[in-house]
Amino acid sequence: MKIDAHHHFWTFDPEQYGWISEEMEVLRHDFGPAELEGNLSATGIDAAISVQARTHEVENGFLLDYAKKHKFIAGVVGYIDLTKPDAGHRLDAFAGQGEGYALGVREVLQGLPDDYGLREDFNRGVSLLHDFGFTYDVLIKHHQLENSIQLVDKHPAQVFVLDHIAKPEIASAEVDPAWAENIKKLAEREHVYCKVSGMVTEVAPTTEWTAAMLEPYFQVVWQAFGPRRVMFGSDWPVCLLRSHYTRWVETVRSWTSDLSDTEQADFWGGNAVRAYGLEL
Repeated sequence: MKIDAHHHFWTFDPEQYGWISEEMEVLRHDFGPAELEGNLSATGIDAAISVQARTHEVENGFLLDYAKKHKFIAGVVGYIDLTKPDAGHRLDAFAGQGEGYALGVREVLQGLPDDYGLREDFNRGVSLLHDFGFTYDVLIKHHQLENSIQLVDKHPAQVFVLDHIAKPEIASAEVDPAWAENIKKLAEREHVYCKVSGMVTEVAPTTEWTAAMLEPYFQVVWQAFGPRRVMFGSDWPVCLLRSHYTRWVETVRSWTSDLSDTEQADFWGGNAVRAYGLEL
């Protein structure tokens, strides 16, 4: 089974999704299951995982309702404010509401102070996730990798999934050595997985990207995390800022075409099943 481990849905509202600026015109409308299902069908992908796109817990119900109604949606990575004193009760409500589709949570650390992930109250919330069988998706930019290593070290029994290969700055095929070194350090923690996603939107605005230009970044991640902890994600519809869905899938397939059958099965689905505890 092939899985897109990272996509978003929204009913667009400029106040609720303030990060979607006027310059992002292609994103300023509704995105729902029908359009994504068409993309999956066209590219031979069987299932997908929905990920929160705004820091509001009401979105959890919105995404879970879609998952319950559409068989191709494998589950939801939602949003819970883990710093709240009642974070445990909020997580319990999310789990109950999810009916098996609640897979984990994510905070938008990329938009918060770099040391937010080291806060005592935040880590107290993260420490509760394991009891619910939830993953934690790490959404950061490249300069936050060192603090994120400290975060995951505080929770050796917790499964983490790094989103968008930590958003390196991409202007050419020449990889930033600091990003690469920190990726390797993070990958030493065997309870951390990595999504090959969100790369095209990190390419400099004036640079036309190609598969060859991005492949060195993929290779860093692949060599660091290995075939059992790397998974595919589209970051649709955000990827539409720089690529249509099919082009991104074909790009990643060009990088993985020489892998063994077992490695391909793990990358395109098995690793997401393990990381998120999917029961398909």
